[in-house]
Amino acid sequence: MTQEDILKDPSKYDLSIDTVGRGTLKSPMRGVPFVSDSDRVSLSTDVKQIHEFYQKGQEIPSLEAAGPREIIFHDPAWTRAGIVTCGGLCPGLNNVIKSLVQVLWFDYGVHNIFGIPYGYRGLNPVYRHAPIILNPDVVDAIQDDGGTILGSSRGNQDPAVMVDTLMRLNINVLFCIGGDGTLRGAHAIAEEVKKRKQPISIIGIPKTIDNDLNLIDRTFGFETAVLSATDVITSAHNEANGAFNGLGLVKLMGRDSGFIAAYAALATTVVNICLVPEVPFELEGENGLFRALESRYASGKTHAVLAVAEGAGQHLFKDQEERRDASGNILKNDIGEFLTQKIKEHFHKVGKEINIKYFDPSYMVRSIPAKGTDAIFCYQLAENAVHAAMAGKTDMVVGSMNNAFSHVPIEYAVSQRRKIDPQGGFWHAVLGATRQQDYFSGKGKK
Repeated sequence: MTQEDILKDPSKYDLSIDTVGRGTLKSPMRGVPFVSDSDRVSLSTDVKQIHEFYQKGQEIPSLEAAGPREIIFHDPAWTRAGIVTCGGLCPGLNNVIKSLVQVLWFDYGVHNIFGIPYGYRGLNPVYRHAPIILNPDVVDAIQDDGGTILGSSRGNQDPAVMVDTLMRLNINVLFCIGGDGTLRGAHAIAEEVKKRKQPISIIGIPKTIDNDLNLIDRTFGFETAVLSATDVITSAHNEANGAFNGLGLVKLMGRDSGFIAAYAALATTVVNICLVPEVPFELEGENGLFRALESRYASGKTHAVLAVAEGAGQHLFKDQEERRDASGNILKNDIGEFLTQKIKEHFHKVGKEINIKYFDPSYMVRSIPAKGTDAIFCYQLAENAVHAAMAGKTDMVVGSMNNAFSHVPIEYAVSQRRKIDPQGGFWHAVLGATRQQDYFSGKGKK
């Protein structure tokens, strides 16, 4: 289920947001423009498409708009909020934690806030992880550090056990910060809560460095990751330039979506070949990678830079047993090491010189603090997550769609990964910046 699927046949999809009950309390916030549940964010910005919906008498597919509600469900004086971070590290985790605490404390007067240690395992008493009491003083400077002060983990926990823990701690609002695996866990918790008819709001905040959640244009940490990746690519370019027939090969994160590699290639404009999971490639043959590199060097260039997403070229690993991590994600074979070895072997075989410098900055890219507008984005996501929670929303994730913040049902956000469209304008821009099609077609030769 993609955005395009919904726009083609909106009658098949229900984008409404669940609540734990009807709000009856006046919000303590003052001097802010309140948002109504009838305020919507359109999934389409195409005027022609919108006009067609009007002509057919159909409602334009849209998401519920995020923002503060004038009437809320949870009483701030009795609210006990929990915050959990799961999955791999990502720039901005501490920013989001701090922002959640600040908005809860200062805007709503919620003074019982608990950090759940080490992801969902912190909600399983068998691990004996005690909650961490959070307040503005505790989180005062955590945004300067990468990682998460709460710790993280992968792996599934029994939703029934986790809800037992929430009820034992009297937590009635839980913020789950993570990617698709975390959000699936949040959905399972919300389903268990609903089954027990408990007024506990479960709110997701989208954290995936791959920027691949469905119906969400942007996830926090992605912009910082691209910025960090560009520094590495610049180093790879300098290294490649420093040797005859130098090749700077950079592997970047991107299991199923190559957004980091593609954006970094566009940002630096020194990448000559960008390989992503969405666009298959071969090593051998007239249109293979080996011939593309040979064409680059034959054109008179004495260096090349290749950026590859970790999930690219997985079809090249024949007869490899499938492996999964604790969250159920398929572990990708190391395309960086594989390409380094295969390219060396090929150039040796054809009697041509090549000097490869291989860079794998994966953990460095994801463990740094959020920077610039990414840090601002973290605050805005957290702020809107708190507004949604206090209004009694549940089983949803706060997202950004068409430059507006919105509420997305978790089930839809994780139904399918967002990917680069190989026929779209963005990938065409990458091809234009790298000129790699010239090399793959052999046009790069003198």
